[in-house]
Amino acid sequence: MEENRYSLMHHTATIRPACARALCIAACFSALGFLFASCSRNRQAADVQDGEQVLSIVTTMFPHYDFARAAGGSKVSLHMLLKPGTEAHSYEPSPEDIKRIQRADIFLYTGAENDVWAEDILASLPGKGPDTLRLLDCVQAKEEELVEGMQEEAEEHEDDGEIEYDEHVWTSPRNAILIMQRITDMLCEKDAADAEYFRANCAAYCAELELLDAQFRETVASAGRRTIVFGDRFPFRYFADEYGLSYYAAFPGCASDVEVNAQTMKFLINKVRAEKIPVVFSIELSSGKIADAICEASGAKRLPLYSCHNLTADEFKAGETYVSLMKKNVEALRVALN
Repeated sequence: MEENRYSLMHHTATIRPACARALCIAACFSALGFLFASCSRNRQAADVQDGEQVLSIVTTMFPHYDFARAAGGSKVSLHMLLKPGTEAHSYEPSPEDIKRIQRADIFLYTGAENDVWAEDILASLPGKGPDTLRLLDCVQAKEEELVEGMQEEAEEHEDDGEIEYDEHVWTSPRNAILIMQRITDMLCEKDAADAEYFRANCAAYCAELELLDAQFRETVASAGRRTIVFGDRFPFRYFADEYGLSYYAAFPGCASDVEVNAQTMKFLINKVRAEKIPVVFSIELSSGKIADAICEASGAKRLPLYSCHNLTADEFKAGETYVSLMKKNVEALRVALN
């Protein structure tokens, strides 16, 4: 059911120059034109499992993959473009990835600045292309923000008048419920014969998300503080807003910087010391060096908080899910707020 082979072109580009990456990707579209022309668009026979025809779904990252896996069950064939263990913001699609998107019944992606490449690919595809869903369209999107002490981007970016939205919509379990419902609606539209199956799967998974939401609310309500500190990027704005948390961090969620300046480091160390904050968080697949330095200077301890961008190859193989990773966040938050 789930494909364990992934196509990825690894690179060392920074995050913020998404438009520059998009131009590089666009440059290869003409070379891929003949591939598009030669590919069959017979989606209805695209994937067969155990002799049964199923929907083909391609997702960019793990949250989308896990939600589609939960809703689609045995009635879908899934492929995640981002290889487990890879930092999400450094991804660029390979020619094989582009062909996979073209052949899919459904393509799920986040949207926002870091997914400009996806918009360009979809615009370049001949014919109708796959049915698509942007996660940003499933929820009330929030603008990116800088909080006190947070390091601003080293590079100035051209102001084109467009609002930059925070793309990490799935970090709120309430948003995850909305996303699950939209994905399920798409599956039912594409495969009406299995709609009851998809709806039952969605209901079961949303019940887990409701329980997760209740656990976070209880944790915050019974806590002695409402402030969290990240010695890292901060992709948790939707999460923090949902549960009434204030936060301080080294960088915004999609910052390209990986080296913190002295001013930001001093601010975070002083904040942890002054408020006697017991935990400094880092996110998954991060070196944790900044958080470690803050902990060394302040006496706090470092814990991970999973944004669920991606997971390690071992975690993927072990069957970790969005829910299982977020349950670990419940325990970490309980320590950090008391």
